[in-house]
Amino acid sequence: MPDADHAARARAHLGFSRWWLVLAAAAMMAVVGPYQYVWSSLREPVARHLGIEAAALSTVFTLFVVVQAGSQFPVGWWRDRHGPRGVAVVAAFLAGGGYLGLSVARTVWQLYLAYALGALGVGIVYTVAVNTALKWFPDRRGLTAGAGTMAFAAGSAALVPYVRANTGPALPADAYVGVLRTLGVLVFVVVLGGALVLRDPPAGWRSAGDTAAHTGPQFSWRELIHTWQFWLMYVVFVAVSGAGLMLTEKVVSYAAHLGLAGGIATAAATLLPLAGGVGRLVVGGVSDRVDRTTAMAATFTAVGVGLFAVAFFGVRGDGVGFVVAVVAATFFWSPQYTLFPSVVGDYYGEQHSSANYALLYSGKVWGGVFGGTVTGALVGSLGWTETFLLGGVLAAAAGGATLLLSPPDG
Repeated sequence: MPDADHAARARAHLGFSRWWLVLAAAAMMAVVGPYQYVWSSLREPVARHLGIEAAALSTVFTLFVVVQAGSQFPVGWWRDRHGPRGVAVVAAFLAGGGYLGLSVARTVWQLYLAYALGALGVGIVYTVAVNTALKWFPDRRGLTAGAGTMAFAAGSAALVPYVRANTGPALPADAYVGVLRTLGVLVFVVVLGGALVLRDPPAGWRSAGDTAAHTGPQFSWRELIHTWQFWLMYVVFVAVSGAGLMLTEKVVSYAAHLGLAGGIATAAATLLPLAGGVGRLVVGGVSDRVDRTTAMAATFTAVGVGLFAVAFFGVRGDGVGFVVAVVAATFFWSPQYTLFPSVVGDYYGEQHSSANYALLYSGKVWGGVFGGTVTGALVGSLGWTETFLLGGVLAAAAGGATLLLSPPDG
């Protein structure tokens, strides 16, 4: 069987099962995920401590997304040529130090700087971890990419209750400082440990006639950008990531605006990353067995329906329905980060997969601008519910557009 051949050849080079690489990558992703998923719970206490309006910190989330996504291409280019270890060690200092810097920030610019440095570390971890799966598992791209990106989302679920319990309005304004220091140390230790485990396969490690690997040309990033499939995927990536990041960054504030109970906001913020993690693993595994573009069309359309349901139940004041809709929307949105790297490997090969997927992932920059800053402005001009409905329209339209995809010519 192809899988047995890949596993045996990987073990011969590594001296241990290739699944240990996935476990190390997943652990690294789990500890840096809170930068994205826990910010909505940190924004209010940070603003209270600094004595500013919480709305003024919406751009922090956008800054995180811009730096995290924008770092992907240079990191991916470097990693394809020099391997993951050295750059992952740098990520341990950046991602761990970002939270430690945030804990001592006393001005807005210091807060922005600390979060940006942490975001750079997160970006390095992300491209290193995802592409470990693409390079060692040509036979199970969807499942293994899903395992790593699941950890990025689900790892945060365990930390949201901890953060909210230690940063509530009844506690001192600086109570979050201890939380951030604990997170900083945890991130540093885990990422550094993972960096010592990860490595890339040597050239030609697979057998001749490998039926699971990409059999067409190995596209470089310069060749990638000359295919129309890449640009269609880029537009879809921006639209879907923008809709999902809007939900991630604003779910707690939207629940408060609707007058829903504080427990509802906590449940939504806790279950959101958990649902995203499960969705990445489940949909990623399914996509290995069905047409991947069909899976993309179905899941992205479901994101739109889920956002419509968030607005519907929210306006009705149905807290349980609101949480269920948030879970459903996130379950189908989050697999974007599993499906796209898998399609890039399917279409363009794995030799340059780090740089190629990094170019596509840069679309998260514009998705973050929309999900953070633009939707923050739209909330003021259109209203909360109308903004969420607009996000649903974008996601559903993107789902339909994926049906036009087909593999590129050589």
